[in-house]
Amino acid sequence: MLPLKTQLIQARWSGEAAWIPLGDLDLGLGYENHTSHPAPGELLLYPGGISETEILFPYGATLFASRMGQLAGNHFATIYEGNEQLKELGELVLRKGAQEITFTEPA
Repeated sequence: MLPLKTQLIQARWSGEAAWIPLGDLDLGLGYENHTSHPAPGELLLYPGGISETEILFPYGATLFASRMGQLAGNHFATIYEGNEQLKELGELVLRKGAQEITFTEPA
């Protein structure tokens, strides 16, 4: 999946979080290390099922949910460097709309 160049969009149901919709992408994954209450910077991968496949990008207080109710996603990465800028990024997504983002493999 990497590099992944996409857009962060403000989450509708999850609080202070952005998300990356991946539609009906089937990654062949189940639940592992899953949570509904990620801390800022703890990225979740929801493998699909009740809602579409997605990546949740929390920047503040978050309870992962969809219009169908509470969800749980796999915690697969944590942002450590630059995490003090998460709130600013979240406010940018909230106030200005979708923002470009790229995920790459670590150097």
